[in-house]
Amino acid sequence: MVDVELVPHELEEAVAVAVGLRTAAGGSVAGIEETSLRALAKLEQVLPHRLRRRVTALHTHTVRVPHDQPGPTVDAGTLSVIGAACRDRERLRFDYVRHDGTADRRDVEPYRLVNWGRRWYLVAFDPARADWRTFRVDRITPRTPTGPRFTARELPGDVVDRVRHGVSSAAWRHRARVRVHAPAEVVADRINPAVGSVEPAGDAACLLHTGADRLETIAVWLGLLDLDFTVEDPPELADLLRTLAARYLRAAG
Repeated sequence: MVDVELVPHELEEAVAVAVGLRTAAGGSVAGIEETSLRALAKLEQVLPHRLRRRVTALHTHTVRVPHDQPGPTVDAGTLSVIGAACRDRERLRFDYVRHDGTADRRDVEPYRLVNWGRRWYLVAFDPARADWRTFRVDRITPRTPTGPRFTARELPGDVVDRVRHGVSSAAWRHRARVRVHAPAEVVADRINPAVGSVEPAGDAACLLHTGADRLETIAVWLGLLDLDFTVEDPPELADLLRTLAARYLRAAG
C-alpha cells in the first residue's frame, strides 16, 4: 500500500469516523456493537500507515469512564422502524411502557427522533389525544406493519424544547421552582437545557423550573449557578438547603 500524507481536514475526518465508531460500539444503541467494530476494522485496513498508527494510538491510550448512572439502551431495529415512519409520513403503532410501569398501546404520527445524551426520544402527534407527545424509544415496541400515511403538520416550536418539557414533566421525581436574582439570559448561559428551563421575571430576575430524582441533586445545581436565589417550591428543598448551609458552616470552622 502506498503511504500518502493526508491534508489536515482529511486527518480530522478519519479520526472523527474512528472515534464515532468506537463510541457507537459502547454506546446506547443495542445491536450495533459488533457492526461498529467490524466497520472500524475495515476502515483501519484501508487507512494509510501513518494515519492508521495515529488512530490506533488514540484508541490504545484512551480510557473510557462509564457513566455515573447506566443509561437505557435502544434497539437498532426500533430506531430504523421509527426513522422510516418519520421519513415516509406513516402512522406508527406501538406498545409503550409508561413511567409508572403500566403498559399502553399508541397510534401516532411520528415526526422526529431526538438523541439526548444516552437517551432517545420520539416526538409525535397523538390524534386520539389531539396533542403532541414525547415518548422514550427504549420503552417502545413497534407493531408492524406501520399504519396509513398522514398529512404532515407543522411542528410547534423547537423540537428539543418539546423533549425537554416532556422529560421534565414525566421523569423527574422532584420538581422545583426557584427565583434566581439575575437576568434570564445570564441564568440560561449557566444552566444545561437538560437541567431545566428559564422564564424571565423582570429585568433582574427569572424563574428556574428544574427537577431531579433527588433533592440533593437540585441543591448541587443551584450551588453551581453561583447566583443568589430564593426557593419558591417545594418547601422540602428549602429545608434541605438550610441543613446543608449549617453543615458547610461547621466545616468552615
